[in-house]
Amino acid sequence: MAGIASRSQLRMSFLRYALFTVPAVLLLGTLAGRLAGAGSGNPWFDALAKPATMPPGWAFAAAWTILYILLGLSLAMILHARGAKDRTKALVLFAIQLLLNYSWPAVFFALHKVGPALLILAAMIGGTVALILIAWRVRVLAGLLLYPYLGWLMFAGMLNYQLLALNPDAEALVPGPRTIDIPLNPT
Repeated sequence: MAGIASRSQLRMSFLRYALFTVPAVLLLGTLAGRLAGAGSGNPWFDALAKPATMPPGWAFAAAWTILYILLGLSLAMILHARGAKDRTKALVLFAIQLLLNYSWPAVFFALHKVGPALLILAAMIGGTVALILIAWRVRVLAGLLLYPYLGWLMFAGMLNYQLLALNPDAEALVPGPRTIDIPLNPT
């Protein structure tokens, strides 16, 4: 039986891509954050002065989960678009974007490099704009799915900048040891 694939066959083909890309993007993002000690609970991060615009810790986990799912779906759409003119460009930009994304937690949380982390975010914002423009040509929906990511990156860039402004010595900051001792003579 030679012929064009039916809509259900095309849908199943896309779903096979998505069943790989969504968990992979989510798992790698979660792993990058965990290995870097990202978020509250990191003694260095907890010791930083925070801007008033800093959301609670749970908001970051929720936002990144949603964003990684959207990224995985967008990537699946691009992979599924065999024969699309700019598919290879979009895939290369996606790979670069994900590498930058997964490197940010290590630079910020593990290495305590707030300034270089801000530069990575700036590159991610520029790269995402380029990716949206290219992905849009491959599949319009693949480009649209990247808009929430771009918005979050701009918000993250603002937070990163505010953290840098509030903590110019952040790299040298060494938090005291954690203890569960209760002082006997409170003064």
